[in-house]
Amino acid sequence: MPNSAPLSPVLEAVRARIEARSSESRTAYLARLATMRRDMPPRRKLSCGNLAHAAAACSASEKLKIASGSAPNLGIVTSYNDMLSAHQPFETYPAILKAAARELGATAQVAGGVPAMCDGVTQGQPGMELSLFSRDVIAMATAVSLSHNVFDGALMLGVCDKIVPGLVIGAMSFGHLPVAFVPAGPMPSGLPNDEKTRVRLAFASGEAGRDALLEAEMKSYHAPGTCTFYGTANSNQMMMELMGLHVPGTAFIPPGTPLREAMTREAVRLVLARAAEGLGMGEMLDARAFINAMAGLHATGGSTNHLIHLIAMARAAGYRITWEDFADLAKAVPLLARIYPNGSADVNQFQAAGGLAFVTRELIGAGLLFEDVPTLAGQGLSAYAKEPVPDGCGIAYREPPAVSPAPSILRGVADPFSPEGGLALVTGPLGRAIVKTSAVAMDKQSLTAPARVYESPEAFQADFKADAITKDAVIVVRNQGPKANGMPELHSLMPMLGVLQNRGLKIALLTDGRLSGASGKVLSALHLTPEAQEGGPIARLRDGDVITIDSVGGRLEAEMDEAEFARRMPAVSVQPSAGEGLGRELFAGFRAGIGRADEGAAIFWGNDPAPPQS
Repeated sequence: MPNSAPLSPVLEAVRARIEARSSESRTAYLARLATMRRDMPPRRKLSCGNLAHAAAACSASEKLKIASGSAPNLGIVTSYNDMLSAHQPFETYPAILKAAARELGATAQVAGGVPAMCDGVTQGQPGMELSLFSRDVIAMATAVSLSHNVFDGALMLGVCDKIVPGLVIGAMSFGHLPVAFVPAGPMPSGLPNDEKTRVRLAFASGEAGRDALLEAEMKSYHAPGTCTFYGTANSNQMMMELMGLHVPGTAFIPPGTPLREAMTREAVRLVLARAAEGLGMGEMLDARAFINAMAGLHATGGSTNHLIHLIAMARAAGYRITWEDFADLAKAVPLLARIYPNGSADVNQFQAAGGLAFVTRELIGAGLLFEDVPTLAGQGLSAYAKEPVPDGCGIAYREPPAVSPAPSILRGVADPFSPEGGLALVTGPLGRAIVKTSAVAMDKQSLTAPARVYESPEAFQADFKADAITKDAVIVVRNQGPKANGMPELHSLMPMLGVLQNRGLKIALLTDGRLSGASGKVLSALHLTPEAQEGGPIARLRDGDVITIDSVGGRLEAEMDEAEFARRMPAVSVQPSAGEGLGRELFAGFRAGIGRADEGAAIFWGNDPAPPQS
């Protein structure tokens, strides 16, 4: 076990208030799991016809095991498709997992599949309006997959943005089962991130053509595996490690390697071990696990999307966490990593510098993680503070380096990149928003400037192309929240905002939309709530209003006469979409029923309908 300082009082305080505000909902959730375990033991409630259907496609020996209940049976929920690089390697995983189960005297079946859309493909396109909704579709599909009551545990095959959170939420509906998350690992490093950024900025400013941009992008995203920048997909993998849902050290092992296959097989063994103990995922993940995930986001400069997703994941387990919890943890947990877009390195270079094992050891040693927690690997998070290495056809573990060999990428707690975490909450009369401070230079983390207000990204892009923005400005892009149009990510804005900043202008972004883990060097206040569609104050802003975004002081303000501001009619409009033919009309009910961003932007909550309280 790493040397450990006393637990930070900040972590203890956050834990105490999460448990206090969640007492009723968590108790109800655990009671539901106890009822499921008592009244729905796998296969014992099934008729002979039920069992025959469940085992019909299996081999003779597997049919007997499944029908008799003489051996554990694992359900595989897969997000495989071969147009999404991170999930293409999953094509071969079911066969590997089934073989590993047979060797251990168990069985495994593909229980179902879930959709896995790629925000990189839909970015700036009408399909992006379905992205956030896809998380709850995935959650429902996961629950449907596990609903047949023939499984003693489950294996979740997923990596990317909404997919892992959706799998977690769905699996929580069957939280009496042990669950392992089985990733695929990152693609090889491609075009250096500094060069990719240079080409994108050159294209945005008209200094490079489409051919040069396409060549750079193809060299960046070029092989099976997860994209190598530190966006939501790789933040997911970090969280699964620190929540104890992975085989230790599995997050950033490349696909198609012996070590990756060994770790995939090991997931079966560990799920079976937890099934033998009767430890379900929903019971394993207590408030400490969610706080560990939040601490990891701060320490690594992770995705802002998880100030939506992690709240929804916790709600599915009966816990109510808030943006204030994130903000308080930021004061205690330092920034230890610089991974693109927070630096120039990619996740492969981060892994070579010590990776998550190094981060986990450092945080445990400083009292900034709860160590004594149940995990897939057994009791204690210290198992995740070691590096996996090949050992024949298996896995061995070693200590991470005492000092990172690449201090420009990874540092210890004694010498962090910043004494505070990489995410900040800003609040004030305009509402509440999130800033990813880890990507923004210190001298640009606050700005007071006149607003330029836009109703859509396209309207801003038109002004940019017309060279209409020549002065310092807070760019306001509104009516992009979950109720308006599904809260699409707005990355298409970033190269243009970067060009304006490079021209010497002081620029910031304020939006009720999303920008996720790849938000760049421009000060951006994201996920503003209440959104314009709900009549939030952003709906009353006008060109020229002086706005302050201060991520250091946590302020979000507008300088104006309060009475005059109140008299203004809110500008609320759902933008028409060219994507009606893409299925957008099927999600009208989602737009009507979705919750606020700071409540997890979710559609349904089972037995926990009430909004969280600070």
